[in-house]
Amino acid sequence: MTFIKSFTSKNLFSSLTNKDDFLLLDVRNKKDFSRFQIEGPFEVDMVNIPYFDFLEGEDGNISKVSRQKPVKIVCAKEGSALYVGEILVAHGFEDVAYLAGGIKTWGNLLTPKRINPKSDDYALFQFIRPGKASCNYGLLYKGEMIIFDPSRNYEFYKSFAESHRTKIVRTFETHLQADYISGSKQIANVNGAEIMAHVSDFKDASFQYSEVKDGESYPVGDDGPEIKVLHSPGHTPGSTSYIIDDKYFITGDTMFIFSVGRPDLSGKTEEWSLMLFDTLTNKVQNLDKNLDVLPGHYMDWNEANDKLLFVEKLGEVIQHNAGVYKITTPEKFTQYIKDNMRKSPEVYGEIRKVNSGWLDVDMDEADIMDLGKNECAAEAYNAEKG
Repeated sequence: MTFIKSFTSKNLFSSLTNKDDFLLLDVRNKKDFSRFQIEGPFEVDMVNIPYFDFLEGEDGNISKVSRQKPVKIVCAKEGSALYVGEILVAHGFEDVAYLAGGIKTWGNLLTPKRINPKSDDYALFQFIRPGKASCNYGLLYKGEMIIFDPSRNYEFYKSFAESHRTKIVRTFETHLQADYISGSKQIANVNGAEIMAHVSDFKDASFQYSEVKDGESYPVGDDGPEIKVLHSPGHTPGSTSYIIDDKYFITGDTMFIFSVGRPDLSGKTEEWSLMLFDTLTNKVQNLDKNLDVLPGHYMDWNEANDKLLFVEKLGEVIQHNAGVYKITTPEKFTQYIKDNMRKSPEVYGEIRKVNSGWLDVDMDEADIMDLGKNECAAEAYNAEKG
């Protein structure tokens, strides 16, 4: 007798990276499916057949599901996927599984990958969040852990820190996030970790934080790698980048491997575009071109290297985005941004309130607000890539 099985988001990511041969059946409604789909580093056979279609007629919809390979089913909260899986099993499908916890678990998944060589006396990790197409970072040295732009998946960070025998002592925010709910406040409340952020974004925050200033340096421990502060406004007025050990350039949403951060999310497009032009022209392009750029987001998995890390030399990033970096005047840059603008997601304003500490939401509300791929890159990326 065949029984339906369950799988976790971590299992799903492993299947996607291992190029396992399976059918991914998404039974969410077509609107939700079109807004946000599961993506991995390699192509996967995927079909969207809404749960309600199975309710209205099993046979016609079952015929759309391949029997030639294992079927993994995803839905919003778990129950619909389990229901459809039971239908498939009843019709003779032999290898059927559903995503435990629903799509929100995929949205919150973090998968760690080490960036720097193991021979270094510190460890730098990229925490990839495939459901958001975002990256945050962890720096570990002699029992201390520092997180840059943490998400709200506190249990992951807690487990990761414990497994590496470290304690989370600080979080650094690159800016006031609009596309996802930050985990800094929770980490500070639970761990007593110090929140580091720029006053231009956090001056109205309801919680305590320590102000970072352009040009300052923070050593990790007594003799660990230095974290240098580079105020890089444009995506937001307080956008700040961090250079670790004069090698690694954590850019937040100021710049990505392909594209730059949007300066139009607040309705102050002209003002913020001028800031971003100045940052890219007079700060970024004067840095060591051999720095490894570590972005806050990616557009798709084509940007990952052969180790599935999102990292690229600064000189190469500038070449990738030559159309942006060759713009010679702030007026032309502002017009370029205006020509490629699109509507900002409405939820971004509410997320900013949460990240400032002035809006509290329960876990279910946070899951809904936090779900979906980021839209923080300038539309120029799409225009140039065709």
